[in-house]
Amino acid sequence: MTGLERTLSFLKGEHVDHPPFHPIIMRWAAQYAGIKYRDFCLDPFSKCGAMIRCANDFNIDWVTVMSDPWAEASAFGIMVEYPENNLPIDKGGHLPDARSSSFLKHWDPIGNIRCNNRLIELREFRKSVGNDLFIVGWIEGPVAEYVDLRGVSNASLDFLLEPESVEKAMDIIVKCDMDFISHQIRAGAHCIGIGDAFCSQIGPELYNQFAFSRQKKLVEHIHSEGALAKLHICGNTESILKYMIQTGADIVDIDHLVPSMKDFESLLSSRQVFSGKSDPVSIVQDGTPEMIKRSVNDDFSNANGRCIVSAGCEITPGTTCENMMAFSIAAMDLFEK
Repeated sequence: MTGLERTLSFLKGEHVDHPPFHPIIMRWAAQYAGIKYRDFCLDPFSKCGAMIRCANDFNIDWVTVMSDPWAEASAFGIMVEYPENNLPIDKGGHLPDARSSSFLKHWDPIGNIRCNNRLIELREFRKSVGNDLFIVGWIEGPVAEYVDLRGVSNASLDFLLEPESVEKAMDIIVKCDMDFISHQIRAGAHCIGIGDAFCSQIGPELYNQFAFSRQKKLVEHIHSEGALAKLHICGNTESILKYMIQTGADIVDIDHLVPSMKDFESLLSSRQVFSGKSDPVSIVQDGTPEMIKRSVNDDFSNANGRCIVSAGCEITPGTTCENMMAFSIAAMDLFEK
C-alpha cells in the first residue's frame, strides 16, 4: 500500500497492512537531510526534498509543510528573524492592545512570501510524490495565532479582561485561515492540520469560549473543500479532549502528557482516529528499541486500534537514526501475530 492509501483506508476503518506512521519531523528532517534550518523554513524546495528523503528512508506515510508557526503571523505584520540553524525568533510587531486587534486586515496568501511558499511546497509535494504519500497543509488556529500577535502574557490577560476584542480578532483570523485553507487544498493538500497549541493552557471554559466553535468552523470548511482535517494541540489536553473530538477533525493528535486515550476512544466517530502519543524525549530520543515498541503497542491498544503511530509532538534533533528506524519498525510490526 502507498502511504496515502494506508492513511485513507485506516481513517475509514478498512483493512491495512499496518497503521500509518506519521511522526512530526521538522528540525530532525533538516538535520537528517543536511540543510540549515533557515533554508528548511524559507526555501520550499529544501523543505520538500528533506521531507521526501525522510519519508523514503524511514517508511513515513506522510509529508507536511510544518516548520514553524510564523507564516501567518508574518502576514499579519509580525517581524521574524531566521537564524541560520536554529528556530525562528519573534522580533516584534505585536498588536499594542486588545482593541487594536479588531483592525486586523485580511491578507492575501499569494501576496505574502511565507504563505505563498507553503503553496509552492504543496504543489511540489504533489508533483514529486503524487498520490504515494499523504500530503498535509497547515494553519495556525485562532488561539495560537492570537497569542502570536499579542505575545503570551498580553494575550493571557486579554482572554480574561478583553474577551469581546479577542473574539473580534479571532473571527478575522478564522476568515483568513479559511481563505488560506482553500488555497492549500487547491495546491494539492489531502489534509489540513490546525495547530492551536496554547489551547492546552487555558482550560475547558476558555477553550469553549474562544476555540471550539472556531475550530469546528475550520474543520467544516476543510471538509466542504473536499479535504480531511487534523487538530494538533500540544500539552495535556485531557480536560478538553472530548471537545476536540466534537470539532469533527478526522485526526486528533494526542500529546504524551495526556495520561491515556482509553476513556476517549469511544467518543470517536467511525471515521475519526487519534495520532500519537509516544514521548518524543524519554521514549523516541532516549529510549531503547524495546521501549519504543512497547510505547507504540500500548498506545495502539489504549486507542482500541484507532491510532496513527506518532510521537506526542515533534521528533527532537537529538533522536538517532537508529531510534527513528526502530520507531518505524514498531509501526510496521503492530499487526504481528
